[in-house]
Amino acid sequence: MRTRGDTLPRFTRTETWVHRTTALLVGVLAITGATLYYEPLALLFSRRPLVEGTHIVAGLLLPLPMLVGLFVSPALRADVSVLNRMTTTDRQWLRRRDRRRADLPVGKFNGGQKLASSVIAGAALVLFGTGLLLIAPVRIDLPLRLRQGATITHDLFTFGLFFLLLGHIWLALRHPEARTALRTGRVDRTYAEREHAGWAREVQEREMQETGQPPRA
Repeated sequence: MRTRGDTLPRFTRTETWVHRTTALLVGVLAITGATLYYEPLALLFSRRPLVEGTHIVAGLLLPLPMLVGLFVSPALRADVSVLNRMTTTDRQWLRRRDRRRADLPVGKFNGGQKLASSVIAGAALVLFGTGLLLIAPVRIDLPLRLRQGATITHDLFTFGLFFLLLGHIWLALRHPEARTALRTGRVDRTYAEREHAGWAREVQEREMQETGQPPRA
């Protein structure tokens, strides 16, 4: 039976809530968006106004969990700061094919996670902005070319983000320890020492300072 000593604290309750809520909203957007885009699905559901309204509401709510989390959680703000900073180790991790066997002092997030988070955040901003243009009232005299461009951009970024999220899910399925960390807030110590050696060492040093005891070997 796994004990608390076999794990390290990785995420706070606020961070797990932000991830779950955002994932739920993205799921709603994916389902409603596919229904609006793919005619057979639209005919199956038949209630297009309801689907369209749900899609719009979910899109407008999407930034809210992150904004609330950033406001109330110093830990989330610290993690966002880490994600926004690419280190030498991260660049080495991205270049090397043997990255998982190279014993690199990877921090809390590796280079791939940082790169993916940046792309997802950028794509989400584009989708949010183009979505606002698409739901702008008709009485607002926007050029037709602008609305058409927003539609094309929205669709292209949706497809791109869809495949990126598929990759994210595929990697999550390959790393059950990472899924457990997002669900419980704690990560397997051995997994952390293998995948995020630099961060695991920092946490254990902090444990030693707080308890006055040497970190677990």
